[in-house]
Amino acid sequence: MIEIIFILFLIAASVQTIYWLFFAVSILSHKLDRGVNAQNASAISIIICAYNDLENLKKLLPNLYQQEYSDYEIIVVNDKSNDGTYDFLLEESKVNPLLKMVDIDRTPDHINSKKYAITLGVKVAKYERLLFTDADCIPASDQWVKSMADSFEDKTHFALGYSQFKSEPGFVNTFSRYETQMTGMLYNSFAIAGNPYMGVGRNMAYNKSVFFENNGFNQFQKILGGDDDLFVNQYANGANTEVCLGKDALVWSYSKKTIPDYFKQKLRHISVSKYYNTKDKLLLGLYSLSHLLFWFAFIILAVANYFPEFVFGVLAIRLILNGLIVNSISKKFGERIVIWSLPIIDFVYSVYLLIMGFATLSTKKVTWS
Repeated sequence: MIEIIFILFLIAASVQTIYWLFFAVSILSHKLDRGVNAQNASAISIIICAYNDLENLKKLLPNLYQQEYSDYEIIVVNDKSNDGTYDFLLEESKVNPLLKMVDIDRTPDHINSKKYAITLGVKVAKYERLLFTDADCIPASDQWVKSMADSFEDKTHFALGYSQFKSEPGFVNTFSRYETQMTGMLYNSFAIAGNPYMGVGRNMAYNKSVFFENNGFNQFQKILGGDDDLFVNQYANGANTEVCLGKDALVWSYSKKTIPDYFKQKLRHISVSKYYNTKDKLLLGLYSLSHLLFWFAFIILAVANYFPEFVFGVLAIRLILNGLIVNSISKKFGERIVIWSLPIIDFVYSVYLLIMGFATLSTKKVTWS
C-alpha cells in the first residue's frame, strides 16, 4: 500500500510541476505593452454595482475621476441601499459630469439582484466598451482605464484584468492573497494560452454588443453568481480575449477579516464553478487533485518514514519552485507577494481546496451581500 502512495506522490509532484512551469511560461512571457495604437482606443463605460457602499464609493469615485483617459463615463447602480448612498450619488452626479446614477428600489422576484443591477447599468451605458469593478475596489494607478481600454482591438470582445487584496496583518489576509494569486495564475495563464475560462468582476471588460447578442445573463439567471466568470466561460475564447496585466492595470481590494466571512465570500464565488464547461472543470480539477494528493501523500510517507531523504527532497524542490514562480508572477501582476510561511500556507491551501470542494457540492443557496 505504501508503495502505491509513493507512486501517487510522484505523479502528483510531476503534475504540479507541469502546471507551475506552464503558469511561469505563459504569464512571464506575456507582453505588458502590446504596442496598441492610440487610435484604436475607444470610449468606455465603467459600471459599478453598489449595495450599502457609501464609504467605499467615497474612496473609489475620486480615484476614477482622476483616471488619465480622454473619453469615459462612470455608472453606479445603487441597488436598494439604505446607508445614504442614493443622496451621495445624487449630489455627486450634479457636480461631476462623468458620473451617472441608476437607482433600483425593487428587484423583480424572478431575477437575481446582482445580475439585474448589472443589466440596468449595461442598458444605460452609452459606449460599446464596458469596464467593470466593485465599489470596494481601488485601481492601483491613474492609468487603469487606459490600460484596460487599450487591450481592445477590432477582434477583441473581452479584456481580463487582475485584482489582489491589500497586504494587511493577519493569517486570513495572508492566505487570501495567496489563494488570489493561485486563482490569478490559473485563469490568466489559461487565457493567454487561448482558453479563457473565467474573469473577475473586480477588473474585467467586454463589449456591450456581446452582452445583448447573448441575451445577457439569461442562460444562468437563476444562479446567484456567474455575472463575471460564467459569462466569460460561455462566450470568451482564445480569438476574442486579451489579458491585461501590470501595475497600471491592477485593482486593489480588501480581504475579509475573519475565517467565516472569508469562507462565505469564497463559497459564493466557487459555487458557480460546477457550471463551467467540461474541459475547464477537468483541467481545474486535475490541478486541485494533484495539489491535494501531493500534500496528503507526503504526510503519509513522512509519518511512515518511507524513503524520507527522497520524499523531503521532492517537497523542498516543489516549495522552492513554488516560491520562485509566485514571487516572479506577482511582480508581473504589478504587486509583490512574499510569503515566508509558504509551506504552511500551501498546505492550508490544499485543505481549503478539499473543504470548498465538498461545500460547493453540498450547498444549495448562497446570498449576495
